[in-house]
Amino acid sequence: MFETLHMVRQGGWTMLPLGICSVVALTIIIERAMALRRNRVIDPVTLRIIEDYEGEASAPAALIACQRCAGAFAGILAEVIRNRRLDHAQAVESLRAVGRTQVGRLERGLTVLEIVAGISPLLGLLGTVLGLVQVFDAITARGLGDPQVLSAGISKALVTTVAGLMIAIPALAFHSLFNKRVDELATEMQDRATAFLVKLQHYQGQ
Repeated sequence: MFETLHMVRQGGWTMLPLGICSVVALTIIIERAMALRRNRVIDPVTLRIIEDYEGEASAPAALIACQRCAGAFAGILAEVIRNRRLDHAQAVESLRAVGRTQVGRLERGLTVLEIVAGISPLLGLLGTVLGLVQVFDAITARGLGDPQVLSAGISKALVTTVAGLMIAIPALAFHSLFNKRVDELATEMQDRATAFLVKLQHYQGQ
């Protein structure tokens, strides 16, 4: 604990934006890890709605059930059910539109996480450069009489680079992981929703 506080003091003012970046990244990582769980995105109730659908008589109850679910897939299914009487091309376009909206919600915060991953090393490098400038100013004023002063100054300057990398590496890793999760969930939702649309139109054609 005391070593951490000492490092923060050593890093200077650039540790403040780095601290903000770390809090933002941690908040987004925790929130997205909870939001992108499969059972939360694709509620098991919605899968039963697809399985149990047996024609126009099932539509009102299925729509109400979808509206009671909070997952992204429930929103997609509700739109499909509402537009079940449209022709195929219009229904597909409607499905794509609502799909884009729901996927956009799943991606919420990922752009900010990517920005944090990109700027944290740069902030760390800025802190290091500023620290080295102070070191060389001290050398100019006092000379190289004490090598320990030089090594201590460089060590202090590098603190911000270490801090920037410690923030950027997990932020980048989780950004990639969450992007992959969103792609997988989006593909599954599209496949299931398209199959359900075909099923709906089959019943409408009878």
